Amino acid sequence: MITERDIEVFIDGIKHYFRTSTEIDIVVETPYLISADEISVNDYTGIIGISGERKGFVLVTAPTVMLRYLVLSLGEKAVTPDLVHDVIGEVANTISGNARRSFGPGFMISVPLIVQGQPERIGAAKDTNGYVIPSRWNTFPFQLVVSLQ
Repeated sequence: MITERDIEVFIDGIKHYFRTSTEIDIVVETPYLISADEISVNDYTGIIGISGERKGFVLVTAPTVMLRYLVLSLGEKAVTPDLVHDVIGEVANTISGNARRSFGPGFMISVPLIVQGQPERIGAAKDTNGYVIPSRWNTFPFQLVVSLQ
């Protein structure tokens, strides 16, 4: 079960990522509860599996235009498909890694799975719920989805 404190850990993590990486703060809108089969994704999605004391996943999903701009904001001179692919994984991995520091060594994270378009499946049980944390960075909307048992 996800607590309000859990959600705050992820909100703090995503704010910290963008503030330190791009020096542009994000706007976090009100998180809301969804079921696993209601999750919708954008152009690219970075998925981190969670195992150990807690099980579930964390995903970040964003439009291509945002990721292209993020790549340039991180100091790259040109945008390539590989860099767009890599940056969504970096965001998901960094946020999950920061959460691991708060939750302890029993919160084990996988390497990021990067999906372009709609994934065949997210990897959640049908009766699993998650929280969507809608956010906006530099006018671009994106979502962080957290589902933990």
